[in-house]
Amino acid sequence: MNRSTLMHDKNFHALLALVSVAFGWVLWPFWGAVFWGTVLAILFSPVQRRLVVRLRGRRNLAALLTVLLVLLVAILPLAFIAGSLVNEGALLYQSLRSGSLDFGAYVQQVQAALPGWLHDVLAHFDLYNLDSLRNKLSQGAMQASRFLATKAFSIGQDTFQFVINLGIMLYLLFFLLRDGPGLSRRMLRAIPLSDEHKEPLMQKFTTVVRATVKGNVAVAAAQGVLGGFIFWALGIQGALLWGVVMGFLSLLPAVGSALVWVPVAVYFLLTGALWQGIVLVLFCVLIIGMVDNFLRPLLVGKETKLPDYVILISTLGGMALVGLNGFVIGPLVAALFMAAWDLFSPHED
Repeated sequence: MNRSTLMHDKNFHALLALVSVAFGWVLWPFWGAVFWGTVLAILFSPVQRRLVVRLRGRRNLAALLTVLLVLLVAILPLAFIAGSLVNEGALLYQSLRSGSLDFGAYVQQVQAALPGWLHDVLAHFDLYNLDSLRNKLSQGAMQASRFLATKAFSIGQDTFQFVINLGIMLYLLFFLLRDGPGLSRRMLRAIPLSDEHKEPLMQKFTTVVRATVKGNVAVAAAQGVLGGFIFWALGIQGALLWGVVMGFLSLLPAVGSALVWVPVAVYFLLTGALWQGIVLVLFCVLIIGMVDNFLRPLLVGKETKLPDYVILISTLGGMALVGLNGFVIGPLVAALFMAAWDLFSPHED
């Protein structure tokens, strides 16, 4: 290769990198719409392929029907839950302001129910400042409920931006579904790796996206519904709100929804509501715990082949960096990291 050809290749690669970065910069304001359009295209591509066969090769119609299916099974239910959650938060905020719901009073009841020896232990280790805890809980509950209540106003203000992002996502989803196989082949050809490396990495990418989204969403929905049901059955105020919170926290393996129901169960048991506490503990350990212990490994860990601790740490790290989207991005990066290193240094049999 002569100097002229080498200089041409370097200039071309520099131009390629520059226009790629510029294109990413242009798309950055809508990266969430692009990301979820891509994720939904990967999830619903099997549906698209079946519809193409049934519709005798009419890819446009198949893609349109698949987009309508996404609207019905994913977007509309989420919009309904979000609206109900905002209303529930507004009601909780009004209850806190009026004094009908007082977290400080709950802390006082727990304090009064503690046995004498536990009082002495807490005092010995200087952990008995429950007045400070009571004030912090009241302030935190007020701030959280105020946040949910004010979302009703901010959602109205951000409606235009939301509609634009939703439109971009659905528009992109249509073309990714219709032209997905061709785009995938072009991307594979463009990646400067050998076929024996490209195909496992692309397969791992697709598998992790499908398993993470389907598995985590299924676990979150199941735990949220079950948690909301048991809270409603026990007469706990804001059952829908707590059910959504439990579903959201269930994205975190191992800990998850226990961050919500354990304090409630402890409150019941300490304040003399023994049967409510026992029912809550048994239901959450046996029913909700079964969902986490059996459904998550089956849907997430089995397909991604990632250890639970890797899923937990990568999920937390991803959500800390990019918010809610991190529950997909974190495990995806971890899986690609492990797959790349497995290709570099394969396991010995």
